[in-house]
Amino acid sequence: MSLSRELQLHITQLKEIRSILNSMKILAFMETHKLQRFKTMQSQVVANIERAALDLLDFYPGLATSDHNVAQLCILLGAERGFCGDFNESLINAVATQAYTGIIAIGSRLCNRLENVTTKVIATLEGANAAEEVPTIINRLIDTISALHGESTPTLQLTVVYHDNASNQIRQRQVFPPFTQPSERTFHYGSPPMLNLEPGEFFADLIDHYLFAVLHEVFYLSLMAENNSRLQHLDGAVNHLDDETVKLQRKSQIYRQEEITEEIEVILLNAENL
Repeated sequence: MSLSRELQLHITQLKEIRSILNSMKILAFMETHKLQRFKTMQSQVVANIERAALDLLDFYPGLATSDHNVAQLCILLGAERGFCGDFNESLINAVATQAYTGIIAIGSRLCNRLENVTTKVIATLEGANAAEEVPTIINRLIDTISALHGESTPTLQLTVVYHDNASNQIRQRQVFPPFTQPSERTFHYGSPPMLNLEPGEFFADLIDHYLFAVLHEVFYLSLMAENNSRLQHLDGAVNHLDDETVKLQRKSQIYRQEEITEEIEVILLNAENL
């Protein structure tokens, strides 16, 4: 096979790869826009629950108990799929210097890179590929946390380490116990809320709802960041393939011209011999 034919075959292969990567890039773009809608609605839910909890704690501050002798668990929220650059490695580096009791790792790609982590990995879970899979993964996570809660000390502190798409940074967010950050509110109600339940029972149910809601918000933010990282990574790969294809096409044209010249010379020599 001539060099020009070999190059044309290679160019065809590059175009096929480019088509696949471009399709993946389009899917990541579409997923990012879908997740933006999910995240906006979920953030409103979380904000409303936080506002209700803080209003309740204004009149029943004793409900927000704190215990410093707790097991500090880290929920490390990584990527399930590849083509997202150093998404997982940066998360691992972020928790390398933190004094966590254990790590719950989420995301197959992340879990495959935890062999050198000094903190004990107490559980690994598959991550979500799309927004529709998030509720299923969260239910599995809550089941895992409930099992650990029953086996160890009755008090746990849960911190989620994830890529925050809004700030474009890695964030460490404590989700349990909740409502521990100082409030910046300037408005406070003058009378206590009217409850159909005992304050303690209502607050316990509110925490359950909050944990479920805030985990959804965090997962959506992380999945958005993952898809944005994948989008940038694939865009760079597609541009690189385009550049390589142009170079190979030029080289193929040069080789083809040389081959045509050689064929003409052979024809002329044969004509002279005749």
